[in-house]
Amino acid sequence: MNDICFLGTGGAVATEERDNMSFLIDHDETLILVDCPGSVIQKIKKFNYDPRKVSSILVTHIHPDHIYGLPSFVHSLMLDKCLIRLFGSKETVQFCQNLLDLFYLRDEKIKAKIEFVSVEPGEDFKLKESLQCASFKVAHSSSSLAYYFRFEEEKKELLYSGDTALNPLLFKEASGIDYLIHDCSAPSRFFKKYPSLQTMHTHSLELGKFSQQAEVKCLIPCHFFGELEFLLSEIEDEIRENYKGRIVIPEDFKKITL
Repeated sequence: MNDICFLGTGGAVATEERDNMSFLIDHDETLILVDCPGSVIQKIKKFNYDPRKVSSILVTHIHPDHIYGLPSFVHSLMLDKCLIRLFGSKETVQFCQNLLDLFYLRDEKIKAKIEFVSVEPGEDFKLKESLQCASFKVAHSSSSLAYYFRFEEEKKELLYSGDTALNPLLFKEASGIDYLIHDCSAPSRFFKKYPSLQTMHTHSLELGKFSQQAEVKCLIPCHFFGELEFLLSEIEDEIRENYKGRIVIPEDFKKITL
């Protein structure tokens, strides 16, 4: 069984209801953490999982709201002998190494060890024998990657865009996909008001249009801006103007079984 556990669903500015975007994949009791903002240890425990069983961390990019919790995560496990692989772009991996070194969290006395794995855009790699992954370059920062998960036994596929401007090539990769978790930071009216957002994020109207063209089976919008005032119903209504498939609007601490 595969579960997606949303630790946070918001953008860089947290709200009372939504913290920074991050989620946990439970793949037959193998735990994979995607992005690592603050308090992930507590959030993982709220799902009744043991943080010591996280085997891999995938980092989409090195903006603070996606990475600032990494030192705390490793520090919390410093007395537990475990090995965790951290995947990301070359730039991301180097940054994460430097970040941990600021707190001496790669010293010999730290029992929790991080194995750093740089991945190139388009590269395939294994998280487990039955769980394949691929990375794709997206337009947000120089370090940004999207991740494509293939659950071999269940024959299910999931693509997570990370933070990104609309990328038609990514939707080509997502053609007919079972689940698409995609940046949907705000309704389109804010992108008209602040045109620079178009270079880094995706709005709900274009997300629905391209998801319909790609015949995405289940669309999961995420990374909702906390600094702008809008209702999630506006996001869903704009997506529905073009998209006919299943929509799941995730909340923090929501679990979805694939």
